[in-house]
This record gives sequence, C-alpha cells and structure tokens, in this order.
Amino acid sequence: MSKTRVFTASRLTSGNFIFPARIEVSLERVAQIRPSFAGSEEESIAMSKVASVSIVTGFLWSQVRIDSTGGSHPILSHGHRKADAHAIRDLIDLYQQESSKAV
Repeated sequence: MSKTRVFTASRLTSGNFIFPARIEVSLERVAQIRPSFAGSEEESIAMSKVASVSIVTGFLWSQVRIDSTGGSHPILSHGHRKADAHAIRDLIDLYQQESSKAV
C-alpha cells in the first residue's frame, strides 16, 4: 500500500491555470512539482528535515509553506483548498510521528 498523497492546486488561481502545481507527501519526503511546457521543476524536503508547516487561508484558497531544518528555501505553494492544506499539515505530522516511533 502506497502512503503517497498528491494535492493539486486549483486551476482558478494565478500561475496554476495551464499547469497546476502539486504537492506530494510520502513517508520519505515532501515534494512540490511545478509542470511547464519544457518539463517540470521539483523541490523536495526529506520528511526528517521538515521543521514546520504554515498555512495561510483566504476566502477560498490557502497557501502552504513548508520549512526545512537546514534553512534552505521553503516550499511555497498557493491555490490549495483549505481542507487540502490542513490535510498536508496533518499528514506531515503523522508521517513524522510514525518515523520517530520506528527509531
């Protein structure tokens, strides 16, 4: 059973109309994939290196910010449904708890 969940930003938000960004949360990492005409750009943070998850909610859409412990650039993604933003945060918390129990 795969424990990877994919959350896709709404096409109705700026920058996501043709190629919406997506966040993939797995036991090993959190990744943001931004497709384009020429391929895609991916940023990822190992689950053990995720320091915090911040959510800014608007009327319809939310922005998610995932910071790493290494101080590198955070993953920023906008245009997610509020429920998806909260699910991203909750999954990261759950996967970090599961990995700490395994150690």
